[in-house]
Formats: sequence, structure tokens, C-alpha cells
Amino acid sequence: MRVLSATIVVACAGAATLLAILALDGGKGEGRESSTPPSSAPGVTVISPRNGARQHSHAAVVKVQVSNFQLSPSHFGGEPQLGEGHLRFGLNRVPDCVEPAKLQKAIDSPFGKGRLIGRSFDYPRYAGPNGVLAQRIGTAGSYSPATRPEIYYHGLPAGFYRLVINLAQNDGSTTPFHAVTNFEIVPKPGHGAHCTGGKVPSAKAAAFD
Repeated sequence: MRVLSATIVVACAGAATLLAILALDGGKGEGRESSTPPSSAPGVTVISPRNGARQHSHAAVVKVQVSNFQLSPSHFGGEPQLGEGHLRFGLNRVPDCVEPAKLQKAIDSPFGKGRLIGRSFDYPRYAGPNGVLAQRIGTAGSYSPATRPEIYYHGLPAGFYRLVINLAQNDGSTTPFHAVTNFEIVPKPGHGAHCTGGKVPSAKAAAFD
């Protein structure tokens, strides 16, 4: 009888210990799971034109996808709010026939990222309503603001272009989140720039990547 009682006591103690271990492990498991939430950083992805695209049309229908960031037309120009704002589109044409020394300077510059910026097309004449808005807020020639994930550029001459899209706060200040795409508007046969004097064609200056 005493042997049986001792056996029961040992079994109960072992079960209690096992339950305690499981309870502690379950708590730790829950803690590990909650400490690694999924990434929620804002981002912008170019849908069109794709990087390196070549087209004959003198217009560019730009579409992007914005993630984890709310475009807020009603707060445009207002106070910064966490996780909301608008887009800044900046379109520049790579210069034709670049002086090699000038191109090398851009390549060596810690700020130029190996590219020549070139002429801006963020004006009402080219960027339509977004260009009009840029002119109104004083950013024409720098960038065109947008509260929708798209912009339409038209009347663009042939050449290579670089488009930078930034996520911006309500007041227009930039965030670290941006995207870049490069594209070419192909000239008519015999109408392309012919570089002389050792100058570099814009195709090389564009530096697609």
C-alpha cells in the first residue's frame, strides 16, 4: 500500500513538473512570435515605364504602386502626419553629346550617382495638371507633386530620361523612400544627335541600372 502511494506521489509530481515546463515554454514561444512583426516600411514601385524601356511615343504614362503609405489629397500642403502624404515626380532628360570631362565629374561625384541630371520637364507644358500644381507651389523645374499614383508627361523630345519618384510628407518634405526608372524616347531615323569632338552620346551618359 505504501509502495502504491509513493508511486502515485511521484507520478503526480512528474506531471506537475511537465505542465510547468510546457507553460513556461509556451510563454516564451508567444514572446518570440510577437517580437518579430512583419515589415511595414513604406515603399514605391514603378509599374510603367519599366527601367530601360524604349518607345517611339513622345509621351510617358507613369504609374506606380505605393505600399504602407497613404496618399492624402485632403491634407496636401498641411502638417506632416505619420504614414501619409503625396508623391514627388521628377523627370529629367539626359543631355545630348556630353563632354567626357563633365561626365567623368558626374561619375566621381559622391552626390551625382554617376549620372548627369539634365533638363527638367516638370512644367505645365509637359506635366499637365501636376505641372500646374508644381508652378503654384513653387516647385516647377524641380518636381511635380501628385496625390494619385500616376502622372502623364507629353510633348517629350527624343532622348534618354531619368525619372525619380519620392514619397513625401504632407508639407512636401521628402522621406527616404523612393524609386528610379530610366527610359528612352527613340528618335526618328536620321534625326538622332550626332556627337563630334569626342563628346559622349547620351546613351552612355544615361547609365541605366
